[in-house]
Amino acid sequence: MTFEEVPERSKWDIPRTERDDPFQFGQRFLEDENAVWDHNAWDHVEWGEEQEIIAREQLEKQKQSPVSNFDKKLYMSNPSRYWDLFYRNNKANFFKDRKWLQLEFPSIYGKATAPDSGPRTILEVGCGAGNTLFPILAANKNPKLQLVGVDFSHRAVEIVSEAPEFDPARIKADVWDLADTSGRLPAGLTEHSVDFVILIFVFSALAPEQWMTAISNIDRLLKPGGEILFRDYGRYDMAQLRFKSGRLLDESFYVRGDGTRVYFFTEDELRGIFGQKFQIDRVGTDRRLLVNRKRKLKMYRIWLQARFIKDSDGDVDVSVSDE
Repeated sequence: MTFEEVPERSKWDIPRTERDDPFQFGQRFLEDENAVWDHNAWDHVEWGEEQEIIAREQLEKQKQSPVSNFDKKLYMSNPSRYWDLFYRNNKANFFKDRKWLQLEFPSIYGKATAPDSGPRTILEVGCGAGNTLFPILAANKNPKLQLVGVDFSHRAVEIVSEAPEFDPARIKADVWDLADTSGRLPAGLTEHSVDFVILIFVFSALAPEQWMTAISNIDRLLKPGGEILFRDYGRYDMAQLRFKSGRLLDESFYVRGDGTRVYFFTEDELRGIFGQKFQIDRVGTDRRLLVNRKRKLKMYRIWLQARFIKDSDGDVDVSVSDE
């Protein structure tokens, strides 16, 4: 088995069947190993012993050659600098619009963008170049919807604000760090004013010691009954296993070649982090086998998806779903 990088911009070009349950994650099952090269992707591919052994061996190799202390201080001291450089180099060309949002997060479209939804505010943290904000805006039929996109990269916010799709009457964009410790909230938002917080491949960019600050900031922004919609990297994802020497910052926490950071979560970790403040509605693992049929390569992707809810009366219900 070979672990090879698949750019973020192409991973969602995979056909997905329509479904009502956003945690069902597709319906193409590999029932005959001899048919593996018949399609570009397979859903719900469980690992065998061989894959587990390879993954553990790869992680052990990474631990033998972590990032030097000098470089670690460099990468941890000013992480927004590396995202500024990323967006300066890639502009709006790296990621594709997330057209899968209606399948994966249908509550947005049922509760916020429908014509009769009423006043609603959606906050996307780590908005990047607007690949989540603009598809939501395009599908919106609610005249009272307000979209807010924040990123701690100044350049990312500039890209959103300068995009032809940007509508200042419907979207606000601001530079804001999810792990901000000053108490400042994004421009135009007050405490308990947000209906949905979207976290798509953004929580993984935080250092573990920033997690609880980030959770507290989200808690300040969400209305009672508000939702957190989460998608990020799962433990043993191909992107984790392909890291070579000199990239490991800490347990399951890495620095990419461009200086940006990434953490790979387990379901239990997410429950432990978010369960301290919010009800855990759903946590699921999306396992996908991507196939390069021309080169005969198998690439295993693992993503986690979750929905957390702020309790209406302020008390967290600890009897949560394990699904």
